Order: sequence, then structure tokens, then C-alpha cells
Amino acid sequence: MVERTGDPGAAGDAEGVTEALDRPLPEGVRRRVVALVADAFGGLTVTELPTQLRQYARFTPTRRAKFAGNAMAAAVESDPVFRQRIAGRLRETQRELAEAIEGGSPPAAADPVDVAAVAYVLRPVGWVKLVEAAGEEAQRASAERAGEEAARELQRLRDELAEAKAATRHETERTRTELEAARKENDGLQRKLRSAQSDVRRGAAALRKAEAELEAVRAEAAARQATADSEARRLRARLAEAESALEASRRAVREGRSVEDMRLRLLLDTVLDAAQGLRRELALPPASMRPADMVDAVEPGKMTPKDIATRALSEMDPALLDQLLALPQAHLVVDGYNVTKTGYPTMPLEKQRLRLLGGLAVLAAQTGAEMTCVFDGAELAAPVLLAPPRGVRVLFSKPGVTADELIRQIVRAEPPGRPVVVVSTDREVADGVARAGARPVASALLLKRLART
Repeated sequence: MVERTGDPGAAGDAEGVTEALDRPLPEGVRRRVVALVADAFGGLTVTELPTQLRQYARFTPTRRAKFAGNAMAAAVESDPVFRQRIAGRLRETQRELAEAIEGGSPPAAADPVDVAAVAYVLRPVGWVKLVEAAGEEAQRASAERAGEEAARELQRLRDELAEAKAATRHETERTRTELEAARKENDGLQRKLRSAQSDVRRGAAALRKAEAELEAVRAEAAARQATADSEARRLRARLAEAESALEASRRAVREGRSVEDMRLRLLLDTVLDAAQGLRRELALPPASMRPADMVDAVEPGKMTPKDIATRALSEMDPALLDQLLALPQAHLVVDGYNVTKTGYPTMPLEKQRLRLLGGLAVLAAQTGAEMTCVFDGAELAAPVLLAPPRGVRVLFSKPGVTADELIRQIVRAEPPGRPVVVVSTDREVADGVARAGARPVASALLLKRLART
């Protein structure tokens, strides 16, 4: 016997305990349920979360949906207490929709998938019907799209058949006209033959010639007629194939199956999820940082990166990098993995780092310029045991911050007027640091310069 409490979610579970889905949860409803749980996740304390979900407490809602979707779906299904807590959050964030669904009258204008997902979490009386109705609506929409595509293809083939028939009629009329003209010519020759009996031989030859021309015209007309008949038969066969395809599509609609449409929807969902993840990663809030070291500003009249750019050196000439590093208080910021994966991508990451830092140490000793090498630390499972070489500052980005963003923070932290050179082939990084006043150069240029050391 289920105990009733003052919680509406508990009452919903008690009344709906005998209700259960007899088929898997529709994919669209499942994704919406995971999104709702991920959004409501942040309103719960760590102790209120199931044990298997506590590791995701600090994730953003989108990252929770991506990495813990299956775990959250399983917890909502198997853990009534967790589901009631999520239901409580839904009643706070979507009060009107939750009250309408629990009252047994979901809004007619609401998305069926949203209604089904909220009903799945709240578990009011009749929630199973709402979930099944959402799945049937999605299948019906996909079936209607397939039927419309087949109908458009059938109409296109019918239009082609009509054009072929019109062309055939035009060709037949032209052939008849030519035949009539030939007949008239033959009549004229016969009249000339009767009036010129003194020249019988010449008249007979002209008659044979006219008959030969007439036969050629008839043969050509017959060939064209045969070609038109063949084209008509081909179009009729294509029309029959289109009608068969339409019938097969209608049968698939009646049976509620559309494999190609499901594959297309799955591909579309994958692309959308990937696009959302990329948008989220690029929109991270900037972290506040100070300059790496306190340095003096460039004095008036000294050479700047813009002055170097006006010289007649190639963008890939190592001498260009030497001139930039010769500027007073020059600071070289290197996108580490961008350089190593351009120059020696097949080596292990640890050896890539050591080879690059060794070259930068020699370059720092030769030029005396300040050097900072930045590596992406988002995927590091443990701290890197690395002793930075003399004259080179080594930085790893924090979790949730990319190396590109860390480079932009370092550039923004420098005082205006200080020569800052950023080494990266990434166009987005180059454009960003250029707007901040730094001089971007390609990774290949640094690799050429290091090869000379």
C-alpha cells in the first residue's frame, strides 16, 4: 500500500503506481526528460542526489545532459524520491504547465513532447497516454513528410510524361506535313510526266527519284514514331515505378515505420547536440587575470610590431621573428599544442612538450625576450610533472578554460604599447589577439626559426 503525503508528486506516484509504459520511451520525449532533469539538477544539494549522479553536480545543464543523460534517465525511472524532488523543481520553474497537467487538462497549444516529458516526471493519472500520444504525433509528422515527398515526385513524373506526349504530338504533326508535301510533289511529277510524253525516260527517272525521297521520308517518320513510342513506354514504366514507390510509402505510413526518416532525424539530433556543445564552449565567461610580469611600456619612437610589418620581409621568413623579438620588452606567447601538432604530430604529447620547450629555451637565451608557452590542460587527468626550462614560462589552462582563451587573457593583461607576439595557426586566436594589439605569426614560422638554433 502506497502512503500518501502532502507532496503532490508523491500523490501522483501513488495514484499512477499501476500505470507503466508498454514500450520504450519515445526518443524525443526521453531527450526532453533528460533536459528537464539536467536543468532541475542545479537546484538540489549533493546529498539530495543519487550516489551515481553526485559526480555531475558541478557540471552545466548541457554537459550533464551530454555526459550523464543515461544515468539521469535511469535514476528518474528507478528512484521515486529523486523523481519527486525533480518534480518539485518543475512545479517551481514551470508552474502553469505542471498545474495544468496534474489537473488533467494540458494546454492545447503546448508542445506534445514538452507535455509528455513533464507528465513522465510528475506521474499524474493518465501520464502514460500523454507519453504515447507524443510518440504517435512524432511518427505521424514524419510519415506526412514522407508522403508529401512521394507525391511531389509523382507529380514531377506526370509533368515529364505530359511534356513527352506533347513533343510526340508535335513530331507526328510535322511528319504528316512533310508527307503531305511529298505527296503533292509526287502529284506534280506525275502531271509533268503525262504532259511530257516525248521525254518518257527522263520522266520515269524523275518519278523513281520522287518515290525514293518519299520512301526516305516515310522511313524517317517511322523511325521517329518508333523513338517516340519507346520514350512513351519508358515514361510509362517510370510512372509505374513512382506509383509503386508511393504505394510502398503509404504502406510504410500505415505501418508507422520510416527507417530513412529515423536515420535522418538521428543525424540531425547529433549535429544539433554537437553545435550546441561548441556554442557553449566558445561562450565561456572570460576569467580575470593580471599581467604575467610587470614591465615598462614601450618608449615613444621605439620600434613596434606594426613597424616590423611594414618591412619587405616575407611572413614565413625567420628573420621576421628575430626582428619582432629584438623589440624592447618583447613578449612571445606560444600556443604549445598548435605548434607541436604542426611540426611533429606523431610524437607523444610529453615528447612534443619537451622538444618545443627545449627549442624555446635556446631562443630565449639568444634573444633575451620574455617567453610564455601555453598548453591546453582541459583533458589532463593529473598534474604534469614538468620543470620549465630557464627563461620560459609554462602555463596550462584550468578546467573549463581553453588554451585559446588563456592566450587571449594574457594578451589583454599586457599594458598597451608593449610588443606582444602570439604564435598560433588558429585563425580565431590570431584575429582575437590582433584586435587586442598583439602581432600574430604562424606556427610554421617559429618551427623554421627553431630549426636554425
